[in-house]
Amino acid sequence: MKRDQHDNLARACETVGGKAVLAQLIGVTPQAMSQWVSGDRPLPAERCPLIERATRDHGKQVIRCEELRPDVAWDVLREQVTAPEEPQQH
Repeated sequence: MKRDQHDNLARACETVGGKAVLAQLIGVTPQAMSQWVSGDRPLPAERCPLIERATRDHGKQVIRCEELRPDVAWDVLREQVTAPEEPQQH
């Protein structure tokens, strides 16, 4: 994870009240969060939507998935999640 990605994750922590708070909100240990923020371990992409939602719910500053993991094709994933299902023909 590059420095700006670490900074964005640190901002997400600040937005919700700290690393321990964000860890609790997304269901991980404070140690895991600390390792992600410090860069000792990479932030798993599947945690990014939870972080985005947690910062949105606090209403101050939303940290988007794209800021946390720009290497992931979030636009494609967002389309897949929001695309209406095709009606089944009988």
